[in-house]
Amino acid sequence: MMDNLSATAVTQSLTTRWLGQTCQMLPEVDSTNDLLKTMIRQGKPDEPPAGFVLLAEYQRQGRGRLTRRWEAPPGSSLLLSMLFRPHWPAEQMNWLTMLVSLAAAETIAASTGLAVGIKWPNDVMVRQAGVWHKVSGILQEGEFDADGRLQWAIVGIGINVNIPANQLPEGITPPTSLLAASGQFVPRLPLLAAFLGRVEALYDGVGNGRSPHAAWQERLITLGQPVQVSYPQTNRSLQGMAEGTDAAGHLLVRDAAGQQHTITAADVTLRSN
Repeated sequence: MMDNLSATAVTQSLTTRWLGQTCQMLPEVDSTNDLLKTMIRQGKPDEPPAGFVLLAEYQRQGRGRLTRRWEAPPGSSLLLSMLFRPHWPAEQMNWLTMLVSLAAAETIAASTGLAVGIKWPNDVMVRQAGVWHKVSGILQEGEFDADGRLQWAIVGIGINVNIPANQLPEGITPPTSLLAASGQFVPRLPLLAAFLGRVEALYDGVGNGRSPHAAWQERLITLGQPVQVSYPQTNRSLQGMAEGTDAAGHLLVRDAAGQQHTITAADVTLRSN
């Protein structure tokens, strides 16, 4: 069973003021993030506008964090990139991934009734048969202006919606879809509309001085757990207890010797002991 999306259907379903009110839907693309970056660099200043959303039914070269591939059969999932022009200082850059992952987790929980958490920093997880499975991943890219403020940022997200269990790709973290986890087909259009509405509300809250950090941290399944931190580019790793996060969203891990480490970018996996 498939449900087709179109730009017209998306805009007509939205209750947002600005996010997604300008959008484009493509049947196939290499990467929505890459295409949107090209559109920004080739367009006039402030074009595309803030809030522009680029969607695709299939990505040939979808990417996740740490250069990992993101794969989903055509027409099965939500694959999109959102454009923001926040002009936030550099230390607030991670707030975007916080609020987008939080919006995804809240929307999925409300739409399906599944138990939903976030694996640091931004993998959205659902509990299936007592085990946390990855259902969504996020990739943020951006550019700073001469004053060190975030001139523009693209946040790409893939949500596995109606992928049958036997078509899920393999992964270091067990993958799933909303269909596989809930046993129910999930209409994508209302899920997308609810998600974009929640992103806009959280983003506007940041504009009013409210950080998404506390609510995002409450959703983290990583905290209070033994973890292994791996740095693929240097082959280094450390083990310890994930104790918390700082205001910028960096993970705080204390090793067996009692030293606390601030993790800004790495592969963090939960350990069984």
